[in-house]
Amino acid sequence: MSTQLKSENGQGASLVSMQHICKTFNPGSVNEVVLFQDFNLDITAGQFVSVVGSNGSGKTTILNLLCGSVPLDSGSITVKGQEVSGLKEFQRSRFIGRVFQDPSKGTCPDLSILENMALAENKGKPFGLSMGVNRRRADFYRTQLEKLHLGLEDKLHLQVGSLSGGQRQALALLISTMTPIDLLILDEHTAALDPKSSETVMELTDQIVREKNLTTLMVTHNLKFAIRYGNRLLMMHRGECVIDAADDQKAAMDTDDLLNKFNEISLEVGN
Repeated sequence: MSTQLKSENGQGASLVSMQHICKTFNPGSVNEVVLFQDFNLDITAGQFVSVVGSNGSGKTTILNLLCGSVPLDSGSITVKGQEVSGLKEFQRSRFIGRVFQDPSKGTCPDLSILENMALAENKGKPFGLSMGVNRRRADFYRTQLEKLHLGLEDKLHLQVGSLSGGQRQALALLISTMTPIDLLILDEHTAALDPKSSETVMELTDQIVREKNLTTLMVTHNLKFAIRYGNRLLMMHRGECVIDAADDQKAAMDTDDLLNKFNEISLEVGN
């Protein structure tokens, strides 16, 4: 079945378009899973899309297909009208920022905060024999860190591996958006944090997305965050979208609406 997902208000240009996507895992084996069959998704420039769904629903695979860490079987993916399906993951990282569930994946633990930020700022630039860390940029890095309100601006030379999970994830969020990007991918980026740190990171996420007007796709298991943040909400089930609510329609929803849909799906599949 074709699943067509488009902005409810019909405004703005489509920044991301996934068309006629097909993806099968373990083809030809007893573990074969046909996840996507003619799946379509359009994301309007400036949208903050929250994606929820049970395990195996396809929500994380959408992120992996967009970022290039999982190849397409067929279909096309365009960003700003340019086909990106043939680009490798590192090539797409020049215009797609990604924050992972594991705080250790978005930063280099053995390097200092200063060195991590310098590396992030040099993303996409040609390599040469110049110094990797421009210490004259330290004041700029401090200004950026001040926005986190975590006291990291006074700890530029601290090794990132010594930070708490919440601090490290906040830093990963900051450095993933230091250079201009077309799309921000949030891959369950609060799932590994304690409740207080999760709230802090989500507030920072909302602040950064609004300030930079970033088109954002966030996968989360936290229904409260899915309802509270963003201006569009998708619920995935078995490779299809069973809820697509944007703007006023999303604002009128609450967590009970999502729980009721989850319960309805559970009854349909016999759970």
